[in-house]
Amino acid sequence: MSTSEQSDATSATVAPPEPGPAGYREVTDVNGRTYRVGETDKALMGRSRRWMVILPWFAMMAISSSEYAFTSAEETLSTAHGWHGSHIFWLLGVWVFFQAAVAFPVGKLRESGVLPVRAAMALGAVGTVLGYLALAYAPNVFLAYLGFGFFGGTGAGMVYATCVNIVGKWYPERKGGKTGFVNGGFAYGSVPFIFLFKSYMDTSNYSGVLLVVGLFLAAAVAISGFFMVDPPKNWWPPHVDPLRASADDPRIRRALLKNPPAVKQYTPMEAVRTGILPLMWFCLLCTAGINIFGIAFQVPFGDEMGFAGGIVALAMSLKAIVNGTGRGVIGWISDRYGRRQTLIFVCIVLGLSQYAVYFSGSIGSLPLFLLASMVSGFGGGAIFPLFAAMTADYFGENNNASNYGLVYSSKLVSGLVGSGLGAVVVAAWGYGGAFILAGTIGIITAGLATLLRQPGRNLRNISRDSVALSA
Repeated sequence: MSTSEQSDATSATVAPPEPGPAGYREVTDVNGRTYRVGETDKALMGRSRRWMVILPWFAMMAISSSEYAFTSAEETLSTAHGWHGSHIFWLLGVWVFFQAAVAFPVGKLRESGVLPVRAAMALGAVGTVLGYLALAYAPNVFLAYLGFGFFGGTGAGMVYATCVNIVGKWYPERKGGKTGFVNGGFAYGSVPFIFLFKSYMDTSNYSGVLLVVGLFLAAAVAISGFFMVDPPKNWWPPHVDPLRASADDPRIRRALLKNPPAVKQYTPMEAVRTGILPLMWFCLLCTAGINIFGIAFQVPFGDEMGFAGGIVALAMSLKAIVNGTGRGVIGWISDRYGRRQTLIFVCIVLGLSQYAVYFSGSIGSLPLFLLASMVSGFGGGAIFPLFAAMTADYFGENNNASNYGLVYSSKLVSGLVGSGLGAVVVAAWGYGGAFILAGTIGIITAGLATLLRQPGRNLRNISRDSVALSA
């Protein structure tokens, strides 16, 4: 079929635009997907949609210290409370469990309108401060699990689910870089607290430090959430034609060519039935488990290898910085070259870096240890924005909070495996066996990622979309 014939066929199956109230209209593409076009971001909320990147990014930085800086306080908290060392790793595992557990239910409540964005962020702020209060004042370890693990993890999960998904709704035409940027705050926002907990906080001042930190971070979450707004369902920016992607910006054209919009708005059960979402769930389980393992054990591994405490804190900080900045960079790369291809590359990097971390530590090479830590941080952080953007690409934006909640729920298992079970593996096989196992899992996951495909988009769809995008 010629280009003109394909264009005519496309036009024949597209419903004509119908005027709608409030200056918008709805158009339908050849797959039956509806787009709401005509309204600008400033008309909807009185300011640029860039604020829906900045505010979620700020809130994500605020909740990051609970995961990335927590193990830096291991020695102080264990001594101050008299906890057995393994409790620290299981506390982190429980926190991660509940942070992931709320993703799907929060997504459903958000999409149904029961839980507005401001309410979700306010609840997240409450959970944040309760988590730090538990670490500071819990009289026994059970209350620490309840306060930090349950309330802190649940609060962070509400913030994470809200922030990651709102970005894709405001940037449906080029979500990779924006999602990665916001997601990156969840890592490098912890850097000041890694040094604070490792180098300054001790048994004489820990309760005061944790109280001040908790109040400050909770306020940051609450203030950010107060100014966040959801777009209408099916909203699409008016300067990009959703039927032909005839935007003047070549970045948008390239992004839509490499990562075309989902063929329909899948409900969670429809997404599960495609078989692709369960495969994404398992791939994230493996890669997130490796990431959590590195967060939990890089500090104690560095200590055991004889590196000074300040050096270990520096290595962990570099890991967090690269983990965060890498999320934004990898989102931009995936816009240019495709999500699946980028994910395969990231899984390979994540796996190989685990071998490098162990090798560099075992030979006592500090420069190599720092480099391997940064590469590991890059791979561990990049997976999250990739899966977040890929979920919207494959299943649509309207139900993305629920669909990504299902994918992200794999962290329920990966947190416990990477942190708690990781401690068991280290005890049984030593750090060598544990890091080699983690690296091998990363390489295997890269192979599984080659099987990911956008549901419902056959070769005819791809050919037709390519013509439209190049027109």
